[in-house]
Amino acid sequence: MLDQVSLSLSAGEAMLLTGPNGAGKSTLMRVLAGLRKPDSGQLLWQGGNVFADRMSYSQNIAYLGHQDALKPGLTLAENLSVFSHGASLDEAFDSFDLRYLADTPVRLLSAGQKRRAALARVILAQAPLWLLDEPSLGLDAHSVTRLGEALRRHRQTGGMIIATTHVPLPLDDVRHLTLSGVPVDDWTGEFVDA
Repeated sequence: MLDQVSLSLSAGEAMLLTGPNGAGKSTLMRVLAGLRKPDSGQLLWQGGNVFADRMSYSQNIAYLGHQDALKPGLTLAENLSVFSHGASLDEAFDSFDLRYLADTPVRLLSAGQKRRAALARVILAQAPLWLLDEPSLGLDAHSVTRLGEALRRHRQTGGMIIATTHVPLPLDDVRHLTLSGVPVDDWTGEFVDA
């Protein structure tokens, strides 16, 4: 579905993927997340082929797809604890104004609250590369501002971000890649964790 896509990203950089519905943005994100192997081309992380060692690569990425991937029967705090790797939940709660919902079962949260919770999970992953497919989906203006603050903090610590979007995201000094929707089949991607 993607043809001759080439990209690279270094520490502290961000890239926005844009294009019409069906252009291949989500497909490219699944490839970048290591969930789908490209028909041709390669995806490199620190010089090594991602698909030769998916486990190592997966420890370096935080992927946010269209689904929130939260367990409805658990509270928000319980859901986030699963991804905390022993880290404090404080930053995740505070980044997206979620502390007051900590003891609420996820099934009772609104779509916007679930999206904020999924974004908080990305913070908890403590991964250098964030792959965010439509991260502002379902967020109100205040939450989009909080998203921008989290993205800025991640980049300031050397983190990298690739995000798809149909609407402007609060990101400064960002590179853009626009997919046209033309069927494509060969691409190369390289990420350098400097």
